[in-house]
Amino acid sequence: MVSATVGKATALGAAVLLSLLPVPAQAAPQQPEPDLTALRADLRTALRQGAPGATARVDDHGTIAVAAAGVADRTTLRSIGTADRFRIGSVTKIFSAVVLLQLVDERKIRLDAPVNRYLPGLLPDDHITVRHVLSHRSGLYDYTGDMFAASVSGFEAVRTKVFTLRHLVNRSLRKPRTTAPGGAYRYSNTNFVVAGMLIRKVTGHSLATEYRTRIIEPLELSDTFYLHPSTQLPGRYARGYLTPDTAGAPLVDATRQTASWAQSAGALISTTRDLNTFLSALLGGRLTSAAQLQEMRRWVPAGTGQAYGLGLRRRDLSCGVSVYGHTGAVQGYYTYAFGSKDGRRTLAAFANASNNGRLHATMLGTLESAFCGKRTKAPRGAAAVERHEDAAPAVPLD
Repeated sequence: MVSATVGKATALGAAVLLSLLPVPAQAAPQQPEPDLTALRADLRTALRQGAPGATARVDDHGTIAVAAAGVADRTTLRSIGTADRFRIGSVTKIFSAVVLLQLVDERKIRLDAPVNRYLPGLLPDDHITVRHVLSHRSGLYDYTGDMFAASVSGFEAVRTKVFTLRHLVNRSLRKPRTTAPGGAYRYSNTNFVVAGMLIRKVTGHSLATEYRTRIIEPLELSDTFYLHPSTQLPGRYARGYLTPDTAGAPLVDATRQTASWAQSAGALISTTRDLNTFLSALLGGRLTSAAQLQEMRRWVPAGTGQAYGLGLRRRDLSCGVSVYGHTGAVQGYYTYAFGSKDGRRTLAAFANASNNGRLHATMLGTLESAFCGKRTKAPRGAAAVERHEDAAPAVPLD
């Protein structure tokens, strides 16, 4: 089953509209119009490649387009929809970075101060700064590489475990560092575990409290939660399915888990609507000062056609448009959440499957459909897939 809806932002709860409502001339986007036909085709392709379901939502200058294909639950066969909640994985990193940058605005923390100033003795090197962890240039080893060397057995070993943030950092510190502090970009979940520790130490509050009071409540993100270590997603949600490493083996329902191995690096739950609202607010300058948003956009090379700032990824698309956001993977889910530079067009898309390289490449295509419009050639870099945000050893690094 494939469905698509387009409508005005003020009519989210109204009946389905089947035609694209015009955008006022004065609000016309600079980039090409979204190709909704191609977006629906991307979702159908995701199903052929093994995802039980996939959805996408585009918010564009006051106009909404949504599409969905497949099922949210392989047992009940309930159709998936953009109102379904899901685990957003590493898109959580943007939320963590925003909280820290708000603390910079409040002069409670400095980007170029050593992490050890705030967390004495945590790291073996006083040269690792707050900026280094937010930009993945600390050199701290990514503990998830060993934890999920085998996707299913690794996941089952931690599915119900509750880790402390310090325990996760200590797992990283058992291994040599990957670069000197301030060196080349090396993606590591350890960096945003450290970010979570900084948030808790500087504020004296839990991560859940800081996400809620600084971002979730001000933006009225009614479907966004940090539930760690609860294993149950509340309300209406899509179940998530982990693809085993062995070809042809059945999918594993990974929905219920603590996500304690991720926490501030990847444990939030949200919806496509909430993610678009969040990105629009962030990129539109409503969550940090202009100075901190500029810091967030100080880019370092991060692979073909992309760069990384402070918890924010830039992707350069085939049509010359750049978009800003993050990908996210956690067992059972893969997410793309990106927006235009001014945040006036945003896309959130997810499939309820993970550890599937072809599927990840297809979901990258949703960015091309949403921001490049009709295209006559294959998007640049469409075959490139990241390993670093998924627990999928078969998927190569950038």
